[in-house]
Amino acid sequence: MRNSVLLLVLGLLVFTSNAQKKNTPTIPNNAVSFDQTLYSGMRWREVGPFRGGRSGTATGVRGNPNLYYFGTVGGGVWKTADAGQTYEPMTDNYFGGTVGAVAVAESDPNVI
Repeated sequence: MRNSVLLLVLGLLVFTSNAQKKNTPTIPNNAVSFDQTLYSGMRWREVGPFRGGRSGTATGVRGNPNLYYFGTVGGGVWKTADAGQTYEPMTDNYFGGTVGAVAVAESDPNVI
């Protein structure tokens, strides 16, 4: 009986060891390399207003690729007319709550 328990435990150890080896990710030897100078002009920048809150929804305006509106959690609605370089609040003094959806009327882009 003792020998069979020992064989069972040994078998389980070997089985789990092989299963772990199969699930371990490996790094391929043919990893892709790239020229680092291609990315030298990139720099980090903040997208959205500083401390504007979490974005809950966003929409663009058809025909104007630089104009977007987004609604935030607890921060109202914000607008960018320069593809995110600057933002202005649209709901100050009107509404400061959470915005769950923003849409622009296709018939009139002035209706939000």
